[in-house]
Amino acid sequence: MLDFPRWKIWLISLTIAVGIFLSIPSLIAGTPLASSWPKWLPHYKISMGLDLAGGSHLLLEADARDMDKTRLAAMEDSVTTELRRGDPKIAIGDISTQGGRLSFMVRDPSQVDAAVERMRAMTRPQGMTGQRDWDVQVVDTTRVVLTPTASGSKQAIENAMSVAREVVRRRIDPGGTKEVTVITQGGNRILVQVPGVEDPEALKQLIGQTARLEFKLVDLTADPAQVAQGRAPAGSQVLTMADGSSKIAVKRRVMVSGEQLTDAKQSFDQDGRPVVSITFNSTGARRFGRVTQENVNKPFAIILDDKVLSAPNINEPILGGQAQISGNFTVESANQLAVSLASGKLPVKLNVIEERTVGPELGKDSIQKGVVASIVATLAVIIFMLITYGRFGVYADIALVINAFVIIGVMALFNATLTLPGIAGFILTIGAAVDANVLINERIREEQRRGRGVIQSIEFGYKEASRTIFEANTVHAISGVIMLALGSGPVRGFAVVLLIGIITSVFTAVYFTRMLVALWLRRVRPRVLNI
Repeated sequence: MLDFPRWKIWLISLTIAVGIFLSIPSLIAGTPLASSWPKWLPHYKISMGLDLAGGSHLLLEADARDMDKTRLAAMEDSVTTELRRGDPKIAIGDISTQGGRLSFMVRDPSQVDAAVERMRAMTRPQGMTGQRDWDVQVVDTTRVVLTPTASGSKQAIENAMSVAREVVRRRIDPGGTKEVTVITQGGNRILVQVPGVEDPEALKQLIGQTARLEFKLVDLTADPAQVAQGRAPAGSQVLTMADGSSKIAVKRRVMVSGEQLTDAKQSFDQDGRPVVSITFNSTGARRFGRVTQENVNKPFAIILDDKVLSAPNINEPILGGQAQISGNFTVESANQLAVSLASGKLPVKLNVIEERTVGPELGKDSIQKGVVASIVATLAVIIFMLITYGRFGVYADIALVINAFVIIGVMALFNATLTLPGIAGFILTIGAAVDANVLINERIREEQRRGRGVIQSIEFGYKEASRTIFEANTVHAISGVIMLALGSGPVRGFAVVLLIGIITSVFTAVYFTRMLVALWLRRVRPRVLNI
């Protein structure tokens, strides 16, 4: 017990000092002392949750037309690939997506049946209904028509909303610490509540951007006059420049899409203008390199949500899987786009159908009463420990207070958001920390009753009790991890505070108090232990 190395003392002391230091900005926030905090020091602070400080509330609805358009585009690409690469190859022409249906003409009438079989093999059954997601028919003997079914469209929306919910969550809260609420309502709506954001406009821009990134070749054969009227040659489409200045004809076939991205971040080009630097995965890098190699000195369009950001010329093959997206960006807009691309594209466009700013649900009076109740409960625990365990109760109380500071500091470091359930988790971990010291002190008493000396009683007390403390907190942590993984909103916030508290309480109750006791024993060398 007396063998407590100096490096361990310094490590424990430094860890506690850093935790207390990080908690100060959160503790003085909203007071006159906040203005006196030096600007060059870290300003990590805990944010208040929606129930404590209000925030923004958005209700988003899936755009069914956009979903149908996306499905048609995906099916068109799949059909073209399947018929071109299949064995035998089937030549088609006059492919069209007019009227919400996909149709194409089979050039060789003898291959119509084979084309229909391949198309039906590409469709999927919809549960036990007997229907499929696409209806395949033959019109005018050589034209094959694929029509999306109602059940297929409904299932596509439901699948898209499941993905969209996670994409929205990653965009708003990449670190998973802000206690945002993102839940689906019905089959086509998502409810979003973000604490601390009183102006929902920036939030709408971040969430609402589909971030469907595509690289397509510019159609140089298109007649500018026809393009200005919105007409493009077969196999191409007319899109508008992002700034609304003009229209441009691009090939329908996608060179590379945002699905092949592995990273996106805001940076600057050689002229100091804000751009978004992107990195493709191995598949995207190969495709992008091959297409740019085959089309040197030709322009290609960088398209975001069906708007052309820019159409630069391919001066040389772009190899290595890295590229830059340029446009009329500010640093903020480039950063928002990078976040949207890095979090993944929305599989369906989301329209805001309801928005409002939410005020604090508890009110200042309720918050003040909650703080008073917490302080009274903590003081009662401190007095109980002092009366019951004397000097060791003092050590436990010091550890208890420091544990509270360290929890706040760690939460601030991770930019966590505190809500009412989070406060409950905070109080719970404070109680758990006291439980650990009770176990240690009672075990020391038991060793004394067995006739052991002062140092041996303390040594065995900490050794045997620590095993029980670690096992109990491991089970505790497993519950917290499950809540963190499966929960959302307040439940997730409770789990975050609980897990942080478990780690800090074990550290302060076991290691910190042991250090204090070891220093006391080394200095005083008592022959009798009163505990």
